[in-house]
Amino acid sequence: MSSPQVNGTTTPANTTQRAPPVVGINFGNSYASIAILNKDGVPDCIANEDGERQIATALSFHGEEMYIGNQAKPQLVKNSKNTIVGFRNLLGKSYGEATSMKSTAAPIVEHKHEPAYTVQVLEPAPAPPSIQPTPKGSHAPTPLQSPPPELAEPSYISKTLTVSDVASTVLGSLVNSASDFLGQRIQGAVITVPARFPQKARDALSKAAEHAGVHVLQLLDDAAAASLAYSSLTAHPTEDRTSLILDLGASSLDLTLLSTKQGLVHSLASSHIADIGGDAIDDRLIAFFAKEFTKKTKVPLSPTSSDPADVRALTKLRLAVEHTKRTLSASPGAASCSVESLKDGLDFSGTINRLRFDIEMKPIYTAVSTEVKKLLESANLDPVLLDEVILVGGTALLPGLSTQLSTVLEESTEIRADIDPSQVLSRGAAVQAGLLFNLGPNDPLLKAFHEDCKALDAHVTTKPISAYFPSEEGSEEICLPLIASETPLPARRTVSFVAQLAEKEGEQALGIEIWQVNETVKVEKTKLEVDPEDEEEEEPEEIETRHRVIEKDVQLGALKMDVVGSRAGKKKKGPLQATIMLTIVINLDHSVEVLAHQKDSSAAPVTLKL
Repeated sequence: MSSPQVNGTTTPANTTQRAPPVVGINFGNSYASIAILNKDGVPDCIANEDGERQIATALSFHGEEMYIGNQAKPQLVKNSKNTIVGFRNLLGKSYGEATSMKSTAAPIVEHKHEPAYTVQVLEPAPAPPSIQPTPKGSHAPTPLQSPPPELAEPSYISKTLTVSDVASTVLGSLVNSASDFLGQRIQGAVITVPARFPQKARDALSKAAEHAGVHVLQLLDDAAAASLAYSSLTAHPTEDRTSLILDLGASSLDLTLLSTKQGLVHSLASSHIADIGGDAIDDRLIAFFAKEFTKKTKVPLSPTSSDPADVRALTKLRLAVEHTKRTLSASPGAASCSVESLKDGLDFSGTINRLRFDIEMKPIYTAVSTEVKKLLESANLDPVLLDEVILVGGTALLPGLSTQLSTVLEESTEIRADIDPSQVLSRGAAVQAGLLFNLGPNDPLLKAFHEDCKALDAHVTTKPISAYFPSEEGSEEICLPLIASETPLPARRTVSFVAQLAEKEGEQALGIEIWQVNETVKVEKTKLEVDPEDEEEEEPEEIETRHRVIEKDVQLGALKMDVVGSRAGKKKKGPLQATIMLTIVINLDHSVEVLAHQKDSSAAPVTLKL
């Protein structure tokens, strides 16, 4: 007979863990994206109400309607004067600074010494007056009403919007999309900005976000967001590496060289190059299809024409080639470009294959690889020492770019596009938002985000430090890396190694030298063997091999310690050896302290102060 079941032993129902109410926003000058953390803490880029994950930073007014995002872009064709694009880079600028920037949409006007836009908005007509009924219980006839006046024609009024007003509207729309997706109010956001953004522009962006009801947790540099996004993919985010963040935006190319040491990220060098980006690719693609249109229809269409009909046709082409680029990025086949009534009522449909596209874009790809090479040279970093290139921006996904980059990089350098480049920044911002959301209001880490905080000042090592100890034979030394170059300070590292000892029982001395070293690249050329049966006498081909080499530079000091060896192996018949624990500490003032002791030994550690 089974024993009765005790009440209360049933398994409780699993409570659904809700995603944190924070969002990461990539607020670009041309496109934006939004990401949230799912219930597993993994960043996901989400779509807005229109199903778009790459959302245009555009705002347009047509009649009584206001269009935000991708719905506003088609308004550039017939309603360009009421369509606002490219406004993010104007944040924090004066009107004089803004007038130097070209605008293909609503013209920039001055409003209280700030750049602004004036758009025409339809004012709805007033409602007709209501007819008063005859008082209840009255026997008097209903008085004749004069015919209602004609409904007033709706009129257009001018509306002035500052750059901050436009940014607030678009940011508010992005956060509302995330709120609808999560089913709860967003309580904080991390917004990405270019590292070159001055403090005035950052303040203007923060103010615009707060005006839209968005609590800004942090304005995060683009390169840091990209590094965070990829760190969330690996099981060992603290692995030391040197990364190049290649951000190919719509109007510019931003390169940032990052050194990651034990999870701490330090910027080595950066560069900003205008006029290399998606717009330049669009210009070449538009010129290609405009030539095809003229060839097919005999109707002239020049990419440099200022004729209103040509400008409208070129705007239609610019919108159409967005789809062409995305098709080429996703598949190796040909991509089409179709526009109804491109010019003079004539439709256009053309195609371009991958090979032809890469030929047309070769000058841009070459310019990008040249700038990468320049940055590495300015940082005195050999390409062999570069571990990875992280691609950022939808334009960076074009396959011809990776092929061109491989010509200036080593085979060991990984070109990474594990994450969709158009989603990298928003996902990295979402990771940071989740970390900040869990901090208390009085957490000391929050002080690091103040403008005058000294905690963000980078103090790093200039050269690597290694330890040298004798090998088993004693004729050669073994190099043990301790601290890599560009390691943020203060730093503390502990390593262990097995030292082979002399065949002498009892206590014996072990010497360890601490050296500042140089990490260089050695180039070796090897000639291939020539086939002796080959009748043609050809010069043997040479293969160039490059690899890292560590060379002694300056000896910092040495320490001597007494150790007792033990034999390895199951039968204790192996060589005599000792396991040594070596700890090095480098303080902010660059003072060095080295501690060494034998594992499982009660002896006090030997200390060396430098």
